[in-house]
Parts: sequence; structure tokens; C-alpha cells
Amino acid sequence: MADAKQKTIALLASTTVHLQAGDPKSVSYIIPPWKEGIPLYVVIRNPTASLAAGTDFDIGDGAGADTWKTAIDLSSLTAATDCIVIPASTGKFTIYAAGAEFGIIPVTGATADADATMDVFGYEYEA
Repeated sequence: MADAKQKTIALLASTTVHLQAGDPKSVSYIIPPWKEGIPLYVVIRNPTASLAAGTDFDIGDGAGADTWKTAIDLSSLTAATDCIVIPASTGKFTIYAAGAEFGIIPVTGATADADATMDVFGYEYEA
């Protein structure tokens, strides 16, 4: 059966991420071997605590997770039923190669010990 992630926009990953100030990068999606990946949307949903102070998060690969989108304000997520949809930039970014670790890092994260679910939507193709 053909890999559906290559033929359509698909849910590539859904993981719990850590969003408190000082938390390290949370990896949500690792590009599989022999593939390249293009994330198109990220959904942050169902926070375990208020992100009211969380005004600066970066998403992408590398140690700073700053290759896809930076300075994302999640401070409006204050209830467990909240979510935000973050589209890819309309500007250029580099296609992610096999093994790239796509995730999120709090630059100015929540003051509380907050986690949330991070859904990554996009597609993969043969490298």
C-alpha cells in the first residue's frame, strides 16, 4: 500500500510538548529515513495549564527550533479546551531532510508547568 503521507496533507505527528519557560526543545516529528518533509500547519491544543505568559516560542529543527517559524505568541491559550492553528510561513524555508527533528522550544514560555498536544500536518516524499 502506498504511503498516504506522500499523496496528501496528513497528520505527521501528535505528541505532548513541554511549554514552561526554561524547558528544552520538545521534538514532535522526526523525518523518516529516505524521506524529506514539508510541515504545513502546526496545531497546539489542550494545554494543561495557562500559557498566559508564553509570548515567544520557536518551531523548527536544530537546537533552537528556529527554522520554521519564530516568535509565536501562545499567551491566548489559557483553558484546557483552547487551541491555535499555526500555518507555515509564506516566506522561504528549507525542506527538512531525513533525520531532522522538528519541534518547539519556549523562548519566553509559560510560568506554570504547562504541557500541550502538538499536531504536525504536512507531507513527505522520497528524497
